[in-house]
Order: sequence, then structure tokens, then C-alpha cells
Amino acid sequence: MSLQVPAGECEHEYVVKKSRFIARLVPVQSREDVNAALARARQDYPDARHHCWAYLLGKPADATSAGMNDDGEPAGTAGKPILHVLQHGHLGNALVIVIRYFGGIKLGAAGLVRAYSAATGQLLETAPSRTLRHWKTFQLQLGFGDEQPVRHFLSTIEGEIDSVDYGEGVKMLLRVAQEHESTLAQFCAAQGIVMNDNTG
Repeated sequence: MSLQVPAGECEHEYVVKKSRFIARLVPVQSREDVNAALARARQDYPDARHHCWAYLLGKPADATSAGMNDDGEPAGTAGKPILHVLQHGHLGNALVIVIRYFGGIKLGAAGLVRAYSAATGQLLETAPSRTLRHWKTFQLQLGFGDEQPVRHFLSTIEGEIDSVDYGEGVKMLLRVAQEHESTLAQFCAAQGIVMNDNTG
């Protein structure tokens, strides 16, 4: 299983009727990460009127944990629209904070929902992402002549070798992404290589 997550923090500014909406995306893995990022945003923009936010952990459509806050905006006009865009997006383990500077013209409830949704949507469209993979560890027992073929094969599936021990044969400790486990098993079976699951 792999998950698309933010590659790092980034910001996008959206302006409507003189109100500035600065949307910040932060990669998070826990509620503690969320709290730390919120504290940082308040330090970075101390004079902003609102710091509204939503986050989700895990897959967007099936999050293991989620939360939101309107931070003084009318109920349901900020945190909920941000979370809604996140849930229908492609990034997991993500926090979006939308910092608002009021421009003097009231937007109304519908206008606020549109503005917070647009700021979040535009941010996610431009945000760089990376694939978060679930790795599994295996131990291979092979002959000396098999080492180079194994190293070549691992390079084709982005596997990583953690250690190699040489004795009567070769013992190799390696990691592969979970989705490549069956491919590795087929290769080892064809080569007569003993493969043991070393996870945990």
C-alpha cells in the first residue's frame, strides 16, 4: 500500500474582496504535529484575524483521524470546507491552515465557504507530493553467484539492501515496498533462493 503525502510545507495566497486567505499545507503524522504547526502559523502571522484549519491522517477518503476548527469564523464556514476539499483530494497525512486577513468587506456565509474551499483547492493543486510506502524486511540466503543478479533485480523494484553477511553462502537483509513482495518471492523461487520475512 502506498499513500500520496505532502513533500513539504508550502503556501498559496488567494484574495477575494480585499480579504487575504493564505493557505499553508503541512505534512503531519500525529495530533502533536498538528498542534506544533498551528502554533508556528500563529507566530508567523500573529496579526491575522483567523487561523482556520483541518487535517486528516491516513488516506483522504478513509482517514484514521481528522479534525477541523473555524477559529472564530461562523460555524461550518471554514474548517468544514477545508476538510471537505482534503477528503476529496489526493493527499493524506496533511494539515491545511488558512490564515485570513479581513479586508473590510463581509463575504457572508456562502462567500466564506467558497473562499476557504478555493484557497484549499488551489493550494492542493500546486502542492508537491511524494509517495509514502509501507516497507517490508526480508532475509535472503543465496549462493555467491546469485549476489549480482539479486542486486540488479532489487534496483528494478527500488529495493534497498541493509546488510550483507558472507559465510558459507551470502545472507542479505533487505527492504522492499509491500507492493513488490510477490515479485520478489517469484524471483527468489525461480533462482532457488531462500526468502524469509524479517518484519518485526
